[in-house]
Amino acid sequence: MSEQNKISNEQLILEAAELEFFTKGYDGARTTSIAKKAGVTHAMLHYYYRTKEKLFECIIEKTINTVKQTMLAAMGNPDMPLIERLKDGIGSHFDLLVTNPLLPRFFLNEIISRPERYNLLYERVTGFAQELFANLQREIDVAAERGEIEKIDVRTLLLSIMSLNIFPFIAYQFVEPVMGNLMANREKFLAERKAENIEIIIKRIIKQ
Repeated sequence: MSEQNKISNEQLILEAAELEFFTKGYDGARTTSIAKKAGVTHAMLHYYYRTKEKLFECIIEKTINTVKQTMLAAMGNPDMPLIERLKDGIGSHFDLLVTNPLLPRFFLNEIISRPERYNLLYERVTGFAQELFANLQREIDVAAERGEIEKIDVRTLLLSIMSLNIFPFIAYQFVEPVMGNLMANREKFLAERKAENIEIIIKRIIKQ
């Protein structure tokens, strides 16, 4: 098997596995279904990923790396002013969810149905999150001392960002029927939510 075919097959398997796990969860996902979606044999899938657990861990790793890269690209650039970086960070996080709308419910369901999964997620994100929190907190404290923004705990700030951004994707199917035509155009609705979320957060921290 050529190296190019190997990469192609692995990529097809990962893409199929991501869809399978995101829509059905770990317990509902089937490797036979993943192989079929990827267009490979079940034996070939197991050649690359010996167990369903290993394949699941690869999907978790891939997803968390995507989140890390997105947030670091937006919030980790010290050359950008803090407020602009926060705007970019909120927007980039929201855009990530637009591209991966099943992601929030997938993580929530896995943690609720299989609490041991929390340890896997915690191990993958704790170092990255703590470093990001510490760097942002230092910048926020300096800006607050200069009177540019309100003093705020970065953990509270990021919790607010996550809550505002994630809720529309977790609750969309539940709230759509009672919202009338507000959500009739999904693309328009999400674009408006993104803009409003940025405005809400920035108003919260800008010194009045």
